[in-house]
Amino acid sequence: MMVNLNRRQFLSLGAMGTGLALATHWGINNHNKSLVAAPSFPSSSIYRSQNGLLELTLAARYAPVNLGRQIAQLLTYNGQIPAPRLEAQPGDTVRIHLTNQFNQPTNLHYHGLHIPPTGTADNVFLKIPPQERFTYEFKIPANHRSGTFWYHPHLHGYVADQVAGGLAGLFVIRGELDQIPAIKAAQEAFLVLQDFALDNQGQLLNSSYLNLMAGREGNVIIGNGQVNPSFSLPQNGLLRLRLLNASVSHFYRLSLENHPFYLIATDGGAIAKPIELNELLLAPGERADILIQGDRAPGQYRLLNLPYNRGGMGMMGMGMMGRGSMGAVQNTPMTLATFTYGEPTRPTPLPERLLPVTTLPVAQLSRRFTLNHGVFPGMGMVFMINGQAFDHQRIDTQVTLGTVEDWEIVNTGVMDHPFHLHVNDFQVISRDDRAVPYPAWKDTVVVKTGEKVRIRVNFQDYAGKTVYHCHILDHEELGMMGILNIANLNLT
Repeated sequence: MMVNLNRRQFLSLGAMGTGLALATHWGINNHNKSLVAAPSFPSSSIYRSQNGLLELTLAARYAPVNLGRQIAQLLTYNGQIPAPRLEAQPGDTVRIHLTNQFNQPTNLHYHGLHIPPTGTADNVFLKIPPQERFTYEFKIPANHRSGTFWYHPHLHGYVADQVAGGLAGLFVIRGELDQIPAIKAAQEAFLVLQDFALDNQGQLLNSSYLNLMAGREGNVIIGNGQVNPSFSLPQNGLLRLRLLNASVSHFYRLSLENHPFYLIATDGGAIAKPIELNELLLAPGERADILIQGDRAPGQYRLLNLPYNRGGMGMMGMGMMGRGSMGAVQNTPMTLATFTYGEPTRPTPLPERLLPVTTLPVAQLSRRFTLNHGVFPGMGMVFMINGQAFDHQRIDTQVTLGTVEDWEIVNTGVMDHPFHLHVNDFQVISRDDRAVPYPAWKDTVVVKTGEKVRIRVNFQDYAGKTVYHCHILDHEELGMMGILNIANLNLT
């Protein structure tokens, strides 16, 4: 079914049963008006595997959450923002009992994990009805790369609203990178970035026409459930900061005052050696691990979100205009977190090398994917990949298990799009035919307006049906997603 919407149809989406919640304040529970106050919740729980098993229960429910400056009525797992952090190791079994306490269906996606797209693993086509319980169970491969991954809902028609409401949590795989002496000696911290569109009573605002077209951005930005959280950085020491952009649409252009930082891992794990950076762009869905040296004068240093223009659409696609729930564009740096030097410690040097990044063999097949969107006569508003909007009954791309392919992704639209592929990581080979400076494993890559990005994918281990899409989740909902079938030709 093609997603073709004219303006009147789009404004009345809530009555069409698509699952895009345009009604004010979400209404996930009928009794939510009684949730007017919240205790001061402790930081999110941490669940670690024991004796080869990570087992826990997640309750998806509406709850009041103390963001530090405001009590907000949000969508949560176990009443926590961000959701509990999960930690496992290669070879572990994962068993998650998900209880859906909402009045609409949901599910779970394990973003970045290389696990089956079928059965009770990373199956985004599962639908868990309201008030029902479902157990996810899968095994982390013994050769899985260590890294910073995450989990969130991925039921088409509901995903943008549910993630925008707060449903997101870290999923950490411990492994080789953590055992490098300098990394092991560093202090470790996590920063989950989320934004919410809230009114003065802390209720989630309704979605509107313009911010869905551009991709909604909230008026409250938090890190680890707090506005401007504080971190302690050892003087002379080393801090490993794991970053996750869990926002629906917001891009974070990060810079640390008077400090360079050193990239050591991307979405899919470690790179070969630290890369010195002064700023880092983190699109929705992307992760990065960075090292910060405490080699400046004692004091406080702000982690800043610098202005970034990701493009936009004016009324009915005519021209460019601002974005966000309030229709505003960020024009000045914004503080996301504050780092303060703590007690002096013995200097910890940067590691000279990290882990080798395997070079993928030459691709056996190349494909081209064009990203576009806009208003067309007789069609209405469409968000498309290769001229087609998402249809759950159509296989868009068929690949063969065990093969390597190059995908050329071309953005002919007026907004940047973070392209995300499920199940298998990839390596970015070139941008506009220019080779990238270093190899890295990714599962999400920004394709800027007018840009051509070539990625290389090794489809290995798991056959089945999964998806690729824009990780501005409003764009995914409005059609910018395709179904991928990975076929095992060795089956008889």
